[in-house]
Amino acid sequence: MKQLLIILSLFCVAAVAAQDPAAFSNAKAVEGEYIDFTVDNLGNYFLLSKNNQLKKLTANGDSVGVFNDVRRYGKLYSIDAANPLKVLLYYRSFSTVVVLDRFLNIVNTIDLRKQEIFQVKAIAQSYDNNIWLYDEQANKLKKIADDGKTLMETVDFRMIFDDVPTPTQIFDQDGFVYLYDPAKGVYVFDIYGAFKTKLSYIGLADVTVVGKTIIGIEQQALIAYTTGTLTEKRWSLPASVVQRQKAVIRPGHMYVLKDDRIQHFTF
Repeated sequence: MKQLLIILSLFCVAAVAAQDPAAFSNAKAVEGEYIDFTVDNLGNYFLLSKNNQLKKLTANGDSVGVFNDVRRYGKLYSIDAANPLKVLLYYRSFSTVVVLDRFLNIVNTIDLRKQEIFQVKAIAQSYDNNIWLYDEQANKLKKIADDGKTLMETVDFRMIFDDVPTPTQIFDQDGFVYLYDPAKGVYVFDIYGAFKTKLSYIGLADVTVVGKTIIGIEQQALIAYTTGTLTEKRWSLPASVVQRQKAVIRPGHMYVLKDDRIQHFTF
């Protein structure tokens, strides 16, 4: 009887792990040809056009601001709008961070090279309104202020890892900092830089962290893993999501970049 209950329990888990794509419903689309975008937690769009104009639209499609000086520091590498009032533009080729306000006006420019930081793939906003980055030359996770000065840094990763990660994304959520390396997995630190654990989720695309849940796309499935409860859920993706240039995931929402629009799904 005990074995039967175990089998039934495993069957139920498997059923939860393969949700129907009908869980995804089409919402509004933003028409236009864009090469990159992100969406903040209020549903505002940050859209990068082919002529390198960055514009901000509300969830209803109203224009909030335009930033035309995108190419001044070379090709825009990433947009971080985790804080709707403080947008980070990162120019990797110039090791420069441009800070914008909510209307896309320049507030500050940080030249990382002046701080002897030359190789960075990932930056993110911190819970206390500073900036996280991973210094690949020093092999350290660092927190810097708006003037570029280092506020905190971890030990050299070569002292704690046999195989040093090369994170492409950083997230600051609920008292933890997550570094994602697609080839090695998720590295979790506390906000003081102490290493906590490593999760072997590799090869995920369009990763984000919401609370203590790591969300990403693995081929044709959306995966959500919650660290506190150690539970994993999977949903089959609609074909229109599988064929995409990029996806941005927010709680209950997914935004998908296509050739001629950004399609909004709820789930």
